[in-house]
Amino acid sequence: MQKPVVNMCSVSMRKMMTTLCLPIVFASILLLSLLAHATPSIAPATTQLRSIGISVSDLGNPYFVKLIDATTAAAERLTHHSVKMYIHSDAYDINRQIQQVNSFIDKGVDLIILTAADEHKIAPVVAKAQRAGIKVVAVDMNAQGADATITTDNVQAGMLACERLAKKIHYRGNFAIINGVSVSSVLERVAGCKSVLKKYPKITLLSDRLNGTGSAEGGMEAMTYLMEKYPHLDAVFSINDPTALGALQASKQANRTEFFLASVDGAQFAIDAIQQDNIWIATAIQRPIIMANKAVEIGIKLLQGQPIPQRFILIPSMLVEKP
Repeated sequence: MQKPVVNMCSVSMRKMMTTLCLPIVFASILLLSLLAHATPSIAPATTQLRSIGISVSDLGNPYFVKLIDATTAAAERLTHHSVKMYIHSDAYDINRQIQQVNSFIDKGVDLIILTAADEHKIAPVVAKAQRAGIKVVAVDMNAQGADATITTDNVQAGMLACERLAKKIHYRGNFAIINGVSVSSVLERVAGCKSVLKKYPKITLLSDRLNGTGSAEGGMEAMTYLMEKYPHLDAVFSINDPTALGALQASKQANRTEFFLASVDGAQFAIDAIQQDNIWIATAIQRPIIMANKAVEIGIKLLQGQPIPQRFILIPSMLVEKP
């Protein structure tokens, strides 16, 4: 019987191809395995804004009420549909705010807008929200780790108000600051005010540590203390309008009218009071409507995966003063 003819060239070729291909196959399997394990466990980006969680400092402050109203209006205008809003006030309590943000995460909101009660302590829960695929935009106050931050230029606002007071007292006299809770916006306003006072050596800063708590009640208490301690004042800077309103009420009760008062916010009640015959001469206004519009616009872009060219936005302040 004739033996089959074996093509030694073909056998050699098959052996060579096997030798070459096996490492490539194993390398491909290894690469696919590495890619699978390298994929981050982050929820996919949403393309539609359906719900927003909002946590602000004080719903008793007209500024924050306007911020929320403007956010709601902007969301519906920009999306052309109804957007579910979850609204809370943290009362400057970071633990309370953390609970609120956790509740937003549990509800599966698409966007969180917050005024941080503590810009550093809020960071872990901000990161938790982001891992759940939620975008976080900080407004009015800084929040570490937020996808974007939009605030008033608070340093400038403090400078505007205190420059006006300095001019009114002819750049000399006794000056006091009614401070507030230790959040970024307050710290920056006070820093701006102090930077102005440093230019005028004949102005004496008597006090800058009293906490008016950002409220009318706290402003009245702080102003009462200042008037009892200092028999003569020339100017008082208040970190916001509610605090200034309390200071104005305290001055009226004590019949002390030798000093002038300025603040930051631009609330309508402050503008109305400034037009009257009293010691309140100016407020550096914030622009919550612009801030809200920016926050929602950026939030939608983030959800759609669009690039954000500017993640820190400062909104300039303007001064409203007595005619």
